Amino acid sequence: MELFKNLTVLSLEQATVAPYLTYRLAQDGMNVIRLEHPVYGDPNRFIGDNVLDEERMNAYFLCINSGKKALTLNMADPKGQEIFKKLVRELNVDIFVTNQLPKNYEKLGVAYDIIKEVKPDIIWLGLTGFGPDSNEGAYDPILQARSGLMELTGEAGGDPQVLGIPLPDMGTSEHGYGLIMKALFKRAVTGEGTRIDLSMFESTVSWLTVPIALSKSFGAKISRRGNTHEFFCPVSVYKTRNGFVYLAVGNDRQWESMVAQDMFKSLAKEEYKKNKGRISDVTNLNRAINAITELHTSEDLIDLFTSITVPISKIKNVNEVVEDTLVAKRILTSTDPKTGTRVTLAPPPNMTSFLEKSDRKLSFPPRFGEQNKEIYQDALGYDAATLAEFKEKGII
Repeated sequence: MELFKNLTVLSLEQATVAPYLTYRLAQDGMNVIRLEHPVYGDPNRFIGDNVLDEERMNAYFLCINSGKKALTLNMADPKGQEIFKKLVRELNVDIFVTNQLPKNYEKLGVAYDIIKEVKPDIIWLGLTGFGPDSNEGAYDPILQARSGLMELTGEAGGDPQVLGIPLPDMGTSEHGYGLIMKALFKRAVTGEGTRIDLSMFESTVSWLTVPIALSKSFGAKISRRGNTHEFFCPVSVYKTRNGFVYLAVGNDRQWESMVAQDMFKSLAKEEYKKNKGRISDVTNLNRAINAITELHTSEDLIDLFTSITVPISKIKNVNEVVEDTLVAKRILTSTDPKTGTRVTLAPPPNMTSFLEKSDRKLSFPPRFGEQNKEIYQDALGYDAATLAEFKEKGII
């Protein structure tokens, strides 16, 4: 059963944090409509290669905007705000999402109290960098730096490093997704809407469970450690004859199984029997393990450790990840009806009934204002002449 097919999401979104959140909602089958300024639009439309050879549909934009519709609307114009309220009312919008700065809420007519007057049970989510009382702009790397993530990433003694994915953006989106689901449950039980203010900074800091608890409670110094683990050994990247593997020995029993193998018997020392002994000599032990693993292929090592149930993995590139048997059957696709271009999309965190029913296919990311006629004319009842006038005046 598709629980969410009758829910409508209206989102004044740009960049990543709001678009990724609404992309997740689209994967549940919700009717997601993104709003963009009729001149500037979403800056991400211009990022990446121009793979379709047309404006505002560059590669970066295609990654997290499938399954949506797109409208242009000048929210700073009084007529635009009138149209916005009509959208909320006529489309019976369930969820409104924005990542505008709080100072713009009233100016653009998207403040919770304004929308609540139109739709009392609206679920309203404002995504901000540092909370609803701050108008400080927030880019993902700045949040990584300020939240401590960058301090925890990189080689021990080396420079801090940015993460390979924008966790403050996407992690906040996931937190927002959970809060929306909680609000939907509340509305189902009580009939009441909800205002949600979600700070990207607070969301990001919430991931620092172990570092904060140990540093502030027990005086531990938590910093970047490279590929090793702070508490378990051996856990690291090891060179092989044809690449690298990541090996994670999580307990003393697994260590016993490892050193019982012929190639590692030289490491079966009394001082290494317990994790405490191994972690206290982590540098020398890792050097010794590396001297052994580099004599064998990644495939042989994976076969060996898998046979004794010790976690190990080849360090895969992105294309290899997509070809993984567990990933390949969950990959999503989106095909452009205009050019035939097929985009391969990352799998969802869990497969939804909507995606299963659609054979894991989503509609192509919408072109700039693609659904203007469909929604403004067909759904809201504005005639062609009125729409032409709106366009001439810069309202849509």
